[in-house]
Amino acid sequence: MEIIDLSNYKETRFDTAIALGNFDGIHIGHQQLINAMISKAKELGIKSSLLLFKNHTKTIIDNNKPNIITSNEQKFKICEELGIDIIYLLDFDDSLMKLSGEDFIKNIIMNKMNGKLLVVGFDYKFGYKASGDSSYLLELGEKYNIDVIVLDPVYKNNEIISSSAIRKLIVFGHINEVTKMLGHPYSILGKVVTGKNRGNKLGFPTANTEPIDNYVIPKNGVYITNTIINNKRYLSATNIGFNPTFDENILKIETYILDFSEDIYGQIIEVEFIDFLREDIKFQSKEELINQMNLDIEMVKLKH
Repeated sequence: MEIIDLSNYKETRFDTAIALGNFDGIHIGHQQLINAMISKAKELGIKSSLLLFKNHTKTIIDNNKPNIITSNEQKFKICEELGIDIIYLLDFDDSLMKLSGEDFIKNIIMNKMNGKLLVVGFDYKFGYKASGDSSYLLELGEKYNIDVIVLDPVYKNNEIISSSAIRKLIVFGHINEVTKMLGHPYSILGKVVTGKNRGNKLGFPTANTEPIDNYVIPKNGVYITNTIINNKRYLSATNIGFNPTFDENILKIETYILDFSEDIYGQIIEVEFIDFLREDIKFQSKEELINQMNLDIEMVKLKH
C-alpha cells in the first residue's frame, strides 16, 4: 500500500477509485464501504484509494480538536489489512474548507487524484459549510463522467453504526458493543512515561501510558486489555482513573502486563480494550488494594 501526500503531488499514473469520508474508527460500516470500493475498482481495472485528511475537519471548521477513535497511523494499518492500494493525504485547511462542492470535485478529485469512481456513505457531506450531499455528488458525477456509488447505512441492533455512537459507547465503558461495531478492538496508542513507581512497590509494575493523540478515553475503571509491544501481544489489565486510594487528581492510564518484565520506558505501545472488569474503587488500605489487584488478575486470566 502506498501513502502519498497530495500537497505537491498530482496522480498521473493511474485512474483511481476513491472512498470518501472521515473514517474515524473504520467501523464495520466504513469497512463495508471500503470493500465495495475495492471490489468495483478491481472490476473497472483501476486503483483503489482512500482520501484522508491529516487533521480532523472540525479542527478548522469549529476550531476545536475532537476526541478520536483512531489515529491516522491506526487507519493506515487497518486500510492495508483491507487491501487498499493507495492512501492519499491532504491538509484540511482554510482554503480547502472554502472550496465549493463542485470545485472540490474538479480541483481535488479530478485534477489531483484522477478519480473515476467515488464511493460514499448515505450521510456524506462535502463542500463549503457541508453544502453538498450524496444527491448533489450524484449530479456532479453525471456532469463530469465520474461513477458515484452511495451506500445505505449499516445497522447493529436496530441502530445505525456511526463514529459518534461508538464514541458514546466508549465513554460509558460498553467495550463489548464497541468491538462489535468497530469489527476490531478499540485501542489507544501511547508513550510509556515515568509515574510515581507505586505499582512496583505494590508488586504490580505498570506501564503509565500517555496517549499520542486526542483519543476518546473509556470511563474510569479496570479493563481486560491486550498490550501490543513491538508487534507482540500480551494479556494485560488496565486501570483508568485518579488513583482514589491515594487521593490523586490526575487521570492516568496504567497497564499491568502479565508475564512481562522488560524496560519499555519511552516506547510507544498499543493498549487494546477487550472488556470492562470493574469500577474504580477507593480502598481503605494498601493491603485491600493488593488483594483486589490479585483478584483482578485472576479474573483477567479467567475471562480472556
